[in-house]
Amino acid sequence: MLRYTLLRLLVFFGMMCALYLVGMRGILLLVISALASAILSVFLLAGPREQFAQQIDEKVQARRARAEEHRTYEDDDEE
Repeated sequence: MLRYTLLRLLVFFGMMCALYLVGMRGILLLVISALASAILSVFLLAGPREQFAQQIDEKVQARRARAEEHRTYEDDDEE
């Protein structure tokens, strides 16, 4: 998560610097930078985003397995 967030910020600030050098200033600089970096991040950060989603999925699956284990343990106690 931290890696993906840092990469997103890097893309945003990189876009902002590029637009600043082109001559864009003010609130328009921030708005265009945010929009352009969001679009670029969809393509440039697909790999890190997939890795992050996979990590979340693994954690969810592990919690479900533990919950099922506890559920079957409690069912065995009742019998």
